Amino acid sequence: MSTSEGPDPILLTLFANRFMSVAEAMGRSLQQTSISTNIKERLDFSCALFAPDGDLVANAPYIPIHLGSMSFAVKYQMNLYGDDLKEGDVLMTNSPHAGGSHLPDITIISPVFDPESKKIIFFTASRGHHADIGGILPGSMPPTSVNIFEEGAEIVSFKLVKEGVFDKHGLYEYMIDKPAKYPGSSGCRNIRDVESDLKAQIAANYKGIQLIHQSTCEDYSLKTVQEYMRHIRNNAESSVRNLLRNVAKKLNTNVLSAVDYLDDGSPAFEINKDEGSAVFDFDGTGCEVRGNLNAPISVVHSAVIYCMRAMLDVDIPLNAGCLVPLDIRTPRDTLLAPSRTAAVCGGNVLTSQRIVDVVLRAFHACAASQGCTNNLTFGAGGKDNEGRAVAGWGYYETIAGGSGAGPNWHGTSGVHTHITNTRIGDVELLERRYPVLVHTFGLRQGSAGSGEFRGGEGVTRELEFLEPLQVSILSERRTRTPYGLEGGLPGGLGRNTWIKQGREEDGDAPRVIYQRHGRLTSEEKLRSAWVKGTAYGLRHLVGPEVVLQSGQRPKPGSE
Repeated sequence: MSTSEGPDPILLTLFANRFMSVAEAMGRSLQQTSISTNIKERLDFSCALFAPDGDLVANAPYIPIHLGSMSFAVKYQMNLYGDDLKEGDVLMTNSPHAGGSHLPDITIISPVFDPESKKIIFFTASRGHHADIGGILPGSMPPTSVNIFEEGAEIVSFKLVKEGVFDKHGLYEYMIDKPAKYPGSSGCRNIRDVESDLKAQIAANYKGIQLIHQSTCEDYSLKTVQEYMRHIRNNAESSVRNLLRNVAKKLNTNVLSAVDYLDDGSPAFEINKDEGSAVFDFDGTGCEVRGNLNAPISVVHSAVIYCMRAMLDVDIPLNAGCLVPLDIRTPRDTLLAPSRTAAVCGGNVLTSQRIVDVVLRAFHACAASQGCTNNLTFGAGGKDNEGRAVAGWGYYETIAGGSGAGPNWHGTSGVHTHITNTRIGDVELLERRYPVLVHTFGLRQGSAGSGEFRGGEGVTRELEFLEPLQVSILSERRTRTPYGLEGGLPGGLGRNTWIKQGREEDGDAPRVIYQRHGRLTSEEKLRSAWVKGTAYGLRHLVGPEVVLQSGQRPKPGSE
């Protein structure tokens, strides 16, 4: 179906849309058959189609941080099992060491076999964020974790389904028994919801397998289908190469640089872009931290591939071709290449946002957005004071903020930005299912960064808990403001506050304190004011253009 001059452009578009439609159908199936608030209502999941070599071919537009890293997970399992995969096998993994992002994101991988040759011709995979998979706190996103064992069940590889037989006993061992062996940690607090959602992921993968066979392979030969898989990736590669050439021409330099910092002072990284294909050199990144802001290499690649796709002005599926022109270098034992047992739950949701901010800053694409996913968890259960397991539950959500402005647009108010593309928990649903009242949820008026193009407004959310619960917030941009560009003003800081009830007999009045986590009693409130977007450009003033000479490393902040 290809000519000597290249692929047929009509077939290229047709196959790109067919592959996308398969991933979208998988997503609809997962949403309809799942039961948890996190997957069914918040849509914190992703589905994608992979080539026989494990490269991402097409995905539905779900969670960006999932999609770039899922290929790592598929390739890890391929190398681990080799030819030991059979029809009817389904693999389960969540370990950052094996291509995972953080532990609550469980990936389900299904090989697709050719009916005649019995060889693997595709993979379908789905990744969902499960609200509790054990660990030291309900919600499995503890702000205070210092190693991966405190964050819940870690699964490098497990055949959840072996030749069509679901292994319930093995699942319970991985999800309940093993994480509870670590001091202070519990097993999964609500295994029934997790088991049901995992079965929904398996069903979604099977839906993809059916559609690949029915809508693609039956209409075209397998050779043609796999040939156009390569063409789609080559098209993405060509698009990214053109983007890099245009940026170098526009900025009149082949070296781009940007630096940003985490709230604890750790430097994020510097970027140098070489001519033609780009080298993303993270030399200078802060060392691995004791907390959980460490980001696995798969998350780094996800953030970079998202940025490349976001800056393209052509309609192509996000796939592995976007990474071919890029050489991503991360020094060992740093924030972006941590050790095997480092805590990582914050790296996936916070450090990844900072990677996006600094890449877009280096490319002069737009001002910083909120730079944080504002992770709220609350729940009950786990181990009591005597070490006994108590049944419970966990709830998790990410809270919106403001997006940054660009060269010819204002930022958007009250939205999830960049690597998180989820919904927030619906107020009525939240109050009906959980012991909580939502007192305030709205825009943080007057918070947008000022400039020729203003940033988006942040939001304020205040919750009152109706029974004693363990509550945690994992957040950034609380001590260091997001940046503006070209003279635009930076955004303001976020704030987490606990409205603590005093005891009358002690003469203790209610008071407001800053807190990341704690056990809130009934009638106590949590109020969070989330970060606004930042501005782009001086208001009514055009600043001078700064031209960087080729080969020079710009000083931080010289944009």
